[in-house]
Amino acid sequence: MYAFLTLVRYKKRFIYFALSAMALHRLPLWLNRNVLFHKTLGCGKGGTFSRTPDWQQYGLLVVRRKEEVEQWPAEMSDQQLLQRIYGKWIVRWWNWFGCETMILHLEPIEGHGTWDGKQAFGPLPPKSGYEGPIGILTRATIRYSKRNRFWEHVEAVAEDMRRADGFWFSVGIGESPFLRQATFSVWESKEKMKQFAYKMHNHAEVVQKTRKENWYSEDMFVRFKLVETRGTIEGSNPLANRLASLT
Repeated sequence: MYAFLTLVRYKKRFIYFALSAMALHRLPLWLNRNVLFHKTLGCGKGGTFSRTPDWQQYGLLVVRRKEEVEQWPAEMSDQQLLQRIYGKWIVRWWNWFGCETMILHLEPIEGHGTWDGKQAFGPLPPKSGYEGPIGILTRATIRYSKRNRFWEHVEAVAEDMRRADGFWFSVGIGESPFLRQATFSVWESKEKMKQFAYKMHNHAEVVQKTRKENWYSEDMFVRFKLVETRGTIEGSNPLANRLASLT
């Protein structure tokens, strides 16, 4: 399977329409038989789990069959690619409101857990031999009774991540600001990501507490190979030059 995560940024005067899109865009995705899984997502400020929404920025995640995507034309413009992924109606909506978009084309390679009770990215092995640049999706449904314990630890971990060796990019995404949260981050290599995950004291401590205190009613952790990135968000693409330097 392939996953596509597109970050969409609206102008301030169109925030109402951005919020409307969270509901309206679900229907054409639900009707599209080639879309295996989809989520319309809000974004938080600060690039990780956040209680403060960024009302101008949103995410749209879809999963499609690998064999279908590999039959698409090799040379497509960004607009043509977006239309292939999401359909013409959604892309016309973004164009009408002058949205800025950044596309992340991802191949899930390893992971565990569920999203709404589903293996959203198909059955995955817990480990693979891939060691290159890697995207990480960490998402959880936080138990209401554990919300304060969760949020009191978030900022310290986020600060460690932003300073970590090999960290390239992150965005906070989720279905609700407080209880259904995710972070998608990109790292120079799997080894650099592991150094952060297992050697940074704040992160290691939080991982232990989530398990010991049962913070989550559902969680998921998936690693992705970065196939391609296109477009910009807030005027730049923080991954394009890094990936280009490796080819």
